[in-house]
Amino acid sequence: MRSIHPVLRYPDARAAVDFLRSAFGLTVHEVHEGPDGTVRHAQLGCGDGLVLLGSGPAPATRPADDDYRVYVAVDDVDAHHERARTAGAEIVRPPFDTDYGSRDYVARDLAGLVWSFGTYRP
Repeated sequence: MRSIHPVLRYPDARAAVDFLRSAFGLTVHEVHEGPDGTVRHAQLGCGDGLVLLGSGPAPATRPADDDYRVYVAVDDVDAHHERARTAGAEIVRPPFDTDYGSRDYVARDLAGLVWSFGTYRP
């Protein structure tokens, strides 16, 4: 059972769902629309993790490059990085090795939120 779920807001949640699928490989579990057709709530999965998102204002200021909102463990960082780059994700930091044995990279999504991907699995 999952116990922690990041919750993110996007000015265009439908575009965010599409981007997160194509760039970061997340899978759509559920999408709930409001009466006006906007995405009110969506659940996207990656491995055994789940991210919740919905429509809302963009961040008031652009987060700093090291202001990670989500860390996602992936098996092949280099292939994941290439997928994200090809799909148009802004790469903040290309793949690198950490002193604690993880291989990571950092990217921004279409709303400017910072995601970190790597092999670290606590």
